[in-house]
Amino acid sequence: MNDTNHVSELPPGNGRGPIIPKSPNEALKPERVPEPPRRSKKARSQVVIFLNFVMTMVVVLCVIGIAGFYYMISAFQQPGPLEANTHFMVRPGNGLAEIATNLERNGIISDARVFRYVTATYLRKGDTLKAGEYEIKARASMKDIMGVLESGKSILYSVVMPEGLTVRQMMLRLAEDTVLEGDLPSELPAEGSLRPDTYKFSRGSKRADIIQQMRVAQQKMVDQIWERRDPDLPVKTREEFVVLASIVEKETGKEDERAHVASVFINRLQRGMRLQSDPTIVYGIFGGEGKPSDRPIFKSDLAKQTPYNTYQIKGLPPTPISNPGRAALQAVANPWRTKDLYFVADGTGGHVFAATLEEHNANVRRWRRMESERAANPEVVDGQPDGDEAEKPPKSN
Repeated sequence: MNDTNHVSELPPGNGRGPIIPKSPNEALKPERVPEPPRRSKKARSQVVIFLNFVMTMVVVLCVIGIAGFYYMISAFQQPGPLEANTHFMVRPGNGLAEIATNLERNGIISDARVFRYVTATYLRKGDTLKAGEYEIKARASMKDIMGVLESGKSILYSVVMPEGLTVRQMMLRLAEDTVLEGDLPSELPAEGSLRPDTYKFSRGSKRADIIQQMRVAQQKMVDQIWERRDPDLPVKTREEFVVLASIVEKETGKEDERAHVASVFINRLQRGMRLQSDPTIVYGIFGGEGKPSDRPIFKSDLAKQTPYNTYQIKGLPPTPISNPGRAALQAVANPWRTKDLYFVADGTGGHVFAATLEEHNANVRRWRRMESERAANPEVVDGQPDGDEAEKPPKSN
């Protein structure tokens, strides 16, 4: 058999079949590469292409959103640009956008948009940034600032109203306070109707609101003390009660002797004697303006006819002569039980008391000697008058 006609076989196990010999030309020709499989009609659908695009954009946006949120949270919590402590005002009605813009404009935060958006996510439903004036610490983060404005703990100012001021003097203090806003009432409150105290308020508070607070506080305090009064008092109404307390308030600044002074006036009222109180002379002459500090009380003032001069009238003046505080009201409501009818200054800031005119005259002479040694004016005593001006108690039947 001719060897050229012999067909070789692959060894067993090879699945390629018999090898067919090729001519040199055929061997040099490139083999034909099979065509790639055609995409299915489903894969070529425009809907699928669009959905793939959408999914890609969603992924991209999520990545950008996460990166942006991380940046805003980081910026929200990092120290701010403020170099020194400052005050920042949130006015009533300011919204979050306006507050954020004002913070950035004042150099307190670096980015108003970050503050606005992150704060909006932090605030619970119903929570807001409160109106008021706040102290912002240097380098405070936006998160710190949000906490301060949300707390409502604004800077508080105060106006002090000491016991014994008249209504007009209180109004002057309110008018001079530059933190308060608004006009004073055209008609002043009644004398004695405002409570002496220290009143705290935030910037922008209205003067009328402070006055109303003072009026309500005084009424409440008077009512409470009046209900616990001594039933034997010679004053029968709240109005008379406040009038007498206002006189006690002006007669002594020592809390431990107010009830003693009150007992003198109570005893005088019960015995039909005139009160003969120097502060009533002052109020009758100068009214709510008060006596000038360099103007003494002259002996001639004792004879001046005014509705308030208790050297001339019997009983109580028509209105209070000041705004009494708690201690004076309590002293009148529950005075000491004494027989004293007179008192005079003792030269140390207090008073010495007496039950008889003879004892009182001796106390006045002692006081005059002390005043003469100090080169003071002893013309009118600080307390009940002596000599011919002093009223003697009526004789008992």
